[in-house]
Amino acid sequence: MTATYTFDIFSTLDGFANHNGDWGGYWGKQGPEFLAHRAAAYRDPLRMVLGAKTYTSNAPFLNAGFDRSLFDGWITRMFDSPVTVLSSRLTEPLEWPDTTIESGDPVEVVTRLKAESDVPLRSHGSLTLNRALLNAGLIDTIEVTVFPVISGTTGVDRIFDGADDFDLELLEARTFDGHTQVLTYRPTRHS
Repeated sequence: MTATYTFDIFSTLDGFANHNGDWGGYWGKQGPEFLAHRAAAYRDPLRMVLGAKTYTSNAPFLNAGFDRSLFDGWITRMFDSPVTVLSSRLTEPLEWPDTTIESGDPVEVVTRLKAESDVPLRSHGSLTLNRALLNAGLIDTIEVTVFPVISGTTGVDRIFDGADDFDLELLEARTFDGHTQVLTYRPTRHS
């Protein structure tokens, strides 16, 4: 049996994963329905797969003195999940409990993880890593959460820059809190 791999990403309507503006987390558009959906997505056991940059940006929140009650429930669950970090520069031990570092070729590592894992694999963010995995045909589903904003001036990190051409089969489309879209796709290489 092969474990599934989901690339889970937050986006603006114009395709940015982050911002350098004053929007706040979730671009200030999270609501109770959306947060309940996120909690359900992270409820069952899974293994997180992250690139070094995403791991490093989250590591400060794992310090013993950080108040985890400040997080939404799904984030705490993500931090409690086992993690594989793909990096040639980080070394163990890492701040995140139950974390291993794999320094090999990401395509080879994820191919092996998909064959060996008894739980689904999920990656939140990690754009460079996930573009490489998408191009290698290793991503089973892309779950894009589109927040109702355009951040043309403050947007950072276009999600699919560097990706090959793909056709997307829409598996599910849901609207939460009257404005946030969660779109789940199965990618296949465009030929």
